Amino acid sequence: MASQQFRAGVAVIVRRENGDIMAFERKDTPGAWQVPQGGLDVGEEPVEAAWRELREETGLGPDEVRLVLELPDWIAYEWPLDIRLRTHDGEKRRGQIQKWFLFGVLHDDVTPRPDDHEFVAWRWIDPHHLVAHVVEFRRAAYARAFSRILP
Repeated sequence: MASQQFRAGVAVIVRRENGDIMAFERKDTPGAWQVPQGGLDVGEEPVEAAWRELREETGLGPDEVRLVLELPDWIAYEWPLDIRLRTHDGEKRRGQIQKWFLFGVLHDDVTPRPDDHEFVAWRWIDPHHLVAHVVEFRRAAYARAFSRILP
């Protein structure tokens, strides 16, 4: 799990029947897309954090999606130095280590309500195309997670 050098978190893939996944464009980094993600709160289990982040960042819940899979291992990535120097919690951390979850939509007309403080747009995308639009320092983590979770 997490060490003092890595912040523990979750990443959430929402997939529809045709295999496309939900992606969100970051407000602070135009052109950078990602899946919902976030840190674990103190005492929170990863699956609880996955549901919380999904609700906070997309407005989706158990009426729209179902949990399909939790990847058994954790996947880490390192932040670039400029991000390490401005982490919001004041901790000197090298990056994040995440537990990945796959959710499936219960019906194809599911529409997220993205957190407008964090995202400016959303779309359905082929997961293999998403990797190229993720910020560079997260790409290897996304590729690894997608290869383990998605066909």
